[in-house]
Amino acid sequence: MTDIERLKLFLPCHKYDTAIKTTLLICNRVISHTGLFKNTSSDREPKFTSALLTNLNKLFGTKLSFPTTYHPQTDGLAEIIIQKLEEIIRRFCAYGLDLKSSDVFIHDWCTPIPMLEQAYKTSIHSSTVKTPEMLEKGWNPKLQADTLKKDFLNIDPTS
Repeated sequence: MTDIERLKLFLPCHKYDTAIKTTLLICNRVISHTGLFKNTSSDREPKFTSALLTNLNKLFGTKLSFPTTYHPQTDGLAEIIIQKLEEIIRRFCAYGLDLKSSDVFIHDWCTPIPMLEQAYKTSIHSSTVKTPEMLEKGWNPKLQADTLKKDFLNIDPTS
């Protein structure tokens, strides 16, 4: 997750991902979307303190900062967003998010991440009274829901 004018990027990853995989994820999904950033905050996660990312930070001229162990100003926003994302994924999965592959149903939470990210980025936030997309781009993208008749928006997802 990166914070650029409240821009959030949701990237599915695993706690056992290597520093190389994390670096590729950052380069391919974050830097390609936002460009280089001046500062990266880390909770001293070994992936971010690795020689690979340390050298990349030097190469790109970015600063890696480590806030104190409990620092609500830096930890709070990320924690709120992570909790919100977990809540959204749980609700989404509660409706039986199963993908059928031949005769087997596969429970998958990674596939809807881009859709959930878009839903988050196009919702109005109480702290700014704007959408993150409006803050980042100056306009809101046209969504499928904008083109649907209001009658169709009340369909129960379980039916």
